[in-house]
Amino acid sequence: MVNYYETLKVSPKASGTEIKSAYRRLARKLHPDKNNGSEQTARAFAEIAEAYEILGNSKERADYDQRVLALSFNGSGNGDSLFSSTNSHAQKWRQMIYEHRYNEIIDRMIADERREAMALQKIIFPMVGLFMSTLIVAMLKPQFFANSAVIGKIIFVSLFVAGVIHLYGRLREGLDRYTYDNASLHESILDENEPAVKAYSRFRAGSFLVIGVIACFLVGLGIGNYIDFLSIISPNLFSKSLKPEFVFYPPIFVLFVDLMHSFASRVEG
Repeated sequence: MVNYYETLKVSPKASGTEIKSAYRRLARKLHPDKNNGSEQTARAFAEIAEAYEILGNSKERADYDQRVLALSFNGSGNGDSLFSSTNSHAQKWRQMIYEHRYNEIIDRMIADERREAMALQKIIFPMVGLFMSTLIVAMLKPQFFANSAVIGKIIFVSLFVAGVIHLYGRLREGLDRYTYDNASLHESILDENEPAVKAYSRFRAGSFLVIGVIACFLVGLGIGNYIDFLSIISPNLFSKSLKPEFVFYPPIFVLFVDLMHSFASRVEG
């Protein structure tokens, strides 16, 4: 059975980042275009590409590790070996080691999936918060900023700046992680050979975000035109018409929602 870890020259306990770095380092060195189409380097390049296709995917890597582990403890080989001994004590020891390593594989896979889920939540929560807050603000037309004292306005502006920076950071992180840039898709010799893990283009994701915000804004305005009781009940807090200050609220809302989510995640962890 091919040892993909040896192919990429990494430890079986290497992290996903270490595996990716090893692949990219070897790919730069062995790419056929950089070696005058050498058959030997082309074969080596194909081997590391195959290794990364397996080890670069947490599920595929776990399945591969389990197959390797099963082969290591199947009792084949020299009869004098402890791993293949029929001695009952050796068999119990072998079973304990097997279960320990198997649990390590499962724990690592679960940890990888948890990290991926957390990374996905970091982009989903801000996006949903942005859409919902845009809809709510367009519908209710709050005017908290206009009716605040000077210190209140300063706090609003400070929170708005912090919210914009936070939202930009989250969206940028999500775009970098889950989308590819059409303009630079083929700039690197690695991009054509590295297994595709980014399903959406940056343009497509950006268009979805912009269209989503505009749609939520228009839907909110439409609902607000039919349900306009808050401006009658609390005219000091809610307006009949949309004020320019509406831009303050979505980033602030996203900031607080994301902070609460981060706090809840730490408590659960």
